[in-house]
Amino acid sequence: MRTISAREQDVERDWYIVDAQGQTLGRLATRVATILRGKHKPIYTPHVDCGDYVIIVNAEKIHVTGQKMSQKKYYRHSGYPGGLREVVLRDQLKKFPDRVLESAVRGMLPKSRLGRRMFKKLKVYAGPNHPHDAQQPKSLEL
Repeated sequence: MRTISAREQDVERDWYIVDAQGQTLGRLATRVATILRGKHKPIYTPHVDCGDYVIIVNAEKIHVTGQKMSQKKYYRHSGYPGGLREVVLRDQLKKFPDRVLESAVRGMLPKSRLGRRMFKKLKVYAGPNHPHDAQQPKSLEL
């Protein structure tokens, strides 16, 4: 029996659409990260991008448990001394709801060139509309 190692040209990519309304942030992010990596496919190979495209709609209606709305913080730095900025999850959801899901999924992907290429296949939209109807995405129930 031989081990199959996928090549880039052997991978067939599908498009999936996920409705984030009422979903828990971490549970949704883990499922999406698995699909972006391609671990749900039998042809999965760790050093090849085998994953599919994922469209997430209604990101502004994501659900979190516990006190995360007031305690979870997002940090960014301007590059200047004293330039560390922090934003609470509640404010981040109001202003940039797509960034909340993007940062959760990005943290679950490899920290390498391969991980950055996988992350580009994630499309997150705050509302129910998206411009990817031509790709005929399949609905993904989580």
